[in-house]
Amino acid sequence: MNILYVTSSCPYGAGETFILPELEELRRRGHGLRVVPTLPRGAVLHREAAAVLEFTALAPLFGVQVARDALLETVRAPARVWRAFRLLLTPRPLHLLKNLSVFPKGLWLARYARRWGAQRIHAHWAATSASLALVASEVSGIPWGLTAHRWDIVENNLLTRKAQRAMFTRFISESGLALARARGLSGSAGSVVLHMGTRLPARPPGARPAHAESGLRLLCPANLLPVKGHRYLLEALSLVRGYPVELWLAGQGELASVLRQQARQLGLGPRVRFLGHVPHDELLRLYEGGEVDAVVLPSVDLGGGLHEGIPVALLEGMAYGLPVLSTTTGGIPELLSGGAGLLVPPQDPAALAQAIVALHTRPELRRALGEAGQRRVREEYAIEAVVDRLEQYLQGGTRAAGGRVQPRRPGLQGGQP
Repeated sequence: MNILYVTSSCPYGAGETFILPELEELRRRGHGLRVVPTLPRGAVLHREAAAVLEFTALAPLFGVQVARDALLETVRAPARVWRAFRLLLTPRPLHLLKNLSVFPKGLWLARYARRWGAQRIHAHWAATSASLALVASEVSGIPWGLTAHRWDIVENNLLTRKAQRAMFTRFISESGLALARARGLSGSAGSVVLHMGTRLPARPPGARPAHAESGLRLLCPANLLPVKGHRYLLEALSLVRGYPVELWLAGQGELASVLRQQARQLGLGPRVRFLGHVPHDELLRLYEGGEVDAVVLPSVDLGGGLHEGIPVALLEGMAYGLPVLSTTTGGIPELLSGGAGLLVPPQDPAALAQAIVALHTRPELRRALGEAGQRRVREEYAIEAVVDRLEQYLQGGTRAAGGRVQPRRPGLQGGQP
């Protein structure tokens, strides 16, 4: 099947690396892929992202080629173009501006999709990425689906309208679907919950040594942004006195200088290492080689949808049998319930410190958490199982002009154009 994947910026930047395993698995199964970033931002930071460049189609929001193709599509199918334009209209000025900004590129994408032979269009994010995909689908007649994450649900840029026009609307967590319904999602029988998946290690990680004497090494694999809650983790580490606990921070971002200053003020010294950006394959080698003992993510809820969905940073640590420690925000409790990880309240350094001490002093707890977490990922988040279901949704119907989903045609299997 030929699938157009509309992203926000991927493969550029660091914000959508969680999409990469999905793309890789679809390609491995023989599907044709083209990735179309809505607005590319940043550099290509990962080896896996660099591989995606090979099948990425780039176009600006507006330019000579986009204008030309938009005009040609308007001449070819004026009624469909008019219908797509009307679907983007909203009384919310900011949403209207965002939607209209991607309209010309949506017409370009409709033409590109037809000429390439796309059979499905899939958009990550229910915001302007989905607006772009909606236009392309309406004008080309190619069925589409979307994946909604978290802040885009809260933004609610025509979410119900998009869900009604799509073959399916995927939410990456139960809490995300509940949030959408609380925000007024209605009239969509195609709403499904399907997590983002992660790749399981090719071989089981080796046994980890007990660190009761040599110390506990924590890794926080998260960009240095307010929503990640690093400041509370540094405060917690300052409370863990008398225990040989070391913290590695893997990531970069706007709070780098602020957090370095905080670490100095707290007198943490060599107990904290700022690793900066760590390429994804190097991060996984740290897990595989037993270089760290636990993964911690002290995320917070900033309001307005700025909180975690189900973080791939935790999923990957769990896949390698590492115990994980996080907070009761966003979709994290859904991931770590039932003993799959340690949960503490957000913005609570004392609770974080207590959990860190427990991880250090109780090797049997680390072992039990690691085993339970690995089992949870294997059973519910393995990329192979996730893509099995995603393929079913993508193959589930064909959309006629006007948006009605019809029964699927036989024979649309992986690798067949």
